[in-house]
Amino acid sequence: MNRRIIAFAAMIVLAVVMTLGSWAAAPKHVVFIGLDGWGGYSMPRAEMPAVKQLMDRGAWTIKKRAVLPSSSAINWASIFMGVGTEGHGYTEWGSRTPEIPSIALSENGIFPTIFTIIRNQKPEAETGLLYEWPGIAYLTDTLSTSYHENIPVGADDDSSLITARAAQYIKEAKPLFFAMTYDNPDHVGHAIGHDTQEYYDILAYLDTQIAQVIQATKDAGIYDDTVFIISSDHGGIDKGHGGKTLQEMETPLIMAGPGIRQIGELKSAVMQFDIAPTIAALLGIDTPQPWTGRPILEALDR
Repeated sequence: MNRRIIAFAAMIVLAVVMTLGSWAAAPKHVVFIGLDGWGGYSMPRAEMPAVKQLMDRGAWTIKKRAVLPSSSAINWASIFMGVGTEGHGYTEWGSRTPEIPSIALSENGIFPTIFTIIRNQKPEAETGLLYEWPGIAYLTDTLSTSYHENIPVGADDDSSLITARAAQYIKEAKPLFFAMTYDNPDHVGHAIGHDTQEYYDILAYLDTQIAQVIQATKDAGIYDDTVFIISSDHGGIDKGHGGKTLQEMETPLIMAGPGIRQIGELKSAVMQFDIAPTIAALLGIDTPQPWTGRPILEALDR
């Protein structure tokens, strides 16, 4: 009998230790950085040392599938809402309201986003959103953010203003969840073309901006507790997107930090709407029933 009690007690202790270990590995902050129009095809050639350092210490794919049509509003909605076009109802590149009624609505009258569920389940949590393309505001439930601001791209695709504001916000607020989106690759893709030298030049420039955002987490003292997620809404071909080619549909997804396994290229099939459930899993947030996306379990150190 005593042996059974001792064995049972040992199992309880082991379970507690394992639980504490998983808690210790969980992130306290998640930073999402989106690059509009960044195609997965570009990564082998792209000079992006800061992003590729994240790839080396985390999990990634350059074949995450966009939802159709492969355009901006539709896919940013899927990233933040954890569901495809049929569920959230945004069907045009510049949709501000759903052309098809959303299958479900939050108390703020929008399909529930990652910001919505964080606010509902962790009401005191600090969350922030910065974006160069103003259309992002209509796809994220800004009423559920602690702070949001539109900072347009400057002349000659200058993104120093949004980067500086992001760094300031991270250092001052140390948010639980922060998302920001750059618009420049899409600008260059439409004006000059995808897979051109100018396109690769803008990716190299944005890598320097991303490095500054990463540095801000170090300056804030939260780097070791932060997961970084870098991704995109769609790619492109020639001077456009919206179609069904893989150059338009396959996009990068790079994740690194506590709670993310250092496994390199993912073998799992990954869809646009899997990003929000993965963020929720990292933050210990339950996902709502209308979401169809799933956490990328292969990447999670659980």
